[in-house]
Amino acid sequence: MADKGDTAAGGSNTKKAASNLPTAAQVIAYLRRHPDFLLRHPELLDLQEAPARHQGGTVVDLQQAMVEKLRRDVARLRADQDEIIANSRDNLNTQERIHQAALALLEAETFEQFIEIVTGDLVLLLDVDVVNLCIEMTDLSFNRPAVDGVLILERGAVDRIMGKSRDVLLRDDVDGDPEIFAGCADMVRSDALLRLHISPAAPHGLVAFGTRHPGYFHPGQATELLGFLGKIIEFGIRAWLDLPPP
Repeated sequence: MADKGDTAAGGSNTKKAASNLPTAAQVIAYLRRHPDFLLRHPELLDLQEAPARHQGGTVVDLQQAMVEKLRRDVARLRADQDEIIANSRDNLNTQERIHQAALALLEAETFEQFIEIVTGDLVLLLDVDVVNLCIEMTDLSFNRPAVDGVLILERGAVDRIMGKSRDVLLRDDVDGDPEIFAGCADMVRSDALLRLHISPAAPHGLVAFGTRHPGYFHPGQATELLGFLGKIIEFGIRAWLDLPPP
């Protein structure tokens, strides 16, 4: 606890600090000597109150209201500009990730390595939690060994999950679907699903990207880059299995 001497010393310091501040007359004199000061520091204008003109009677001066409106407009434009810049940076980051993923897929030396890149490397490259390749059941499905990240769906499941006319489905807040995420379904809260048009000779399929972060994918998000990645995956599967194009 401070004693009276400390209190007196504190008050003395406060008065001393206040006495060191320039007076209004000194500020005015400085601005007159440096008429470009506010041009060099325009942000200070936002802190000043606009003067109101009092003309007497019933005349209403709108100058102050107009200045305040302009300030609000400028603040909103700055916020919009910051949002556009942030979105542009996110888009560039996403584009770089998709390009890295495409290059990794094209560098696969075997079909097995290609599948491993889809279901393993893309998790890191795209900063998601799980990537699964889902293929509808065929007569040979029961004779194929299980592969991590490759799930067998019932016939017609792709159309049921995606809708018959949709090639990309983005969901911002969902409970992970065990049908397409298997044991990782509990962690998934946002997902992106890409329909695969591999070949008339191949069963229907999709690629499922899942993340634990709600809002990571959302319906208003651009899908061109994801669509491009889906085409790379389609091309790779078709080329490795020597299948005819769709």
